[in-house]
Amino acid sequence: MSIIKRKERGSLIVISGPSGVGKDSVVAKYLESHDKTWLSVSTTSRPMRDNDTEGVTYNFVTKDEFESLIKEDYFLEFAKYADNYYGTPKKFINEKLDKGIDVILVIEIQGAMKVKELIPEAIFIFILPPNLKTLKERLEKRKTESKEKMIERFKIAYKEINEVTKYNYVVINDDLDDAASKIDAILTSEKCRCDRIEEVYLNNEEEYMHMMLLDDKDMPNKVIEI
Repeated sequence: MSIIKRKERGSLIVISGPSGVGKDSVVAKYLESHDKTWLSVSTTSRPMRDNDTEGVTYNFVTKDEFESLIKEDYFLEFAKYADNYYGTPKKFINEKLDKGIDVILVIEIQGAMKVKELIPEAIFIFILPPNLKTLKERLEKRKTESKEKMIERFKIAYKEINEVTKYNYVVINDDLDDAASKIDAILTSEKCRCDRIEEVYLNNEEEYMHMMLLDDKDMPNKVIEI
């Protein structure tokens, strides 16, 4: 039996970063070796791309459907980004956390700040590109949007980078394996924080040894032979 008992509730991990930085790729790499961590799938009103999979990349709905879900209080948080809605469904998140399962949210900064107001103890990680030139190249490589849309995303990304100080940690996505390893290191260290310990206690054998030391008044004067 361990001398400490850790809190059984899982950790909520919020990951953000500018469009094109590779958030989804970093998280996917991390999850390859952490199959007990649950990735929450966001809902969006943006059109599907060729590399999207319904229920995996996002849950895709129309703009009208998304606005109806807002009225139904369906989302933990939602935000509008580049004229499209993105939101995190409440369903299953608390259930998973209560079962001791860690939950990852990959969401936009607006939504992340709403979550921070509601759940300040969550872990907030910001993914950065190695430089702006690389970010521009990654956006161009997508070939999924018009030049005007891409310029709009890059302008938004430039502003978003200034929000990094609102997060607990920053990870630069220069190498995918290295970025995923840093996520792993962050979450491992978070598990060791004192405020995540529920109780410190001694088992029966340790209590017995402690009582023997208290009862033995001559113990300080004894020589222990080895």
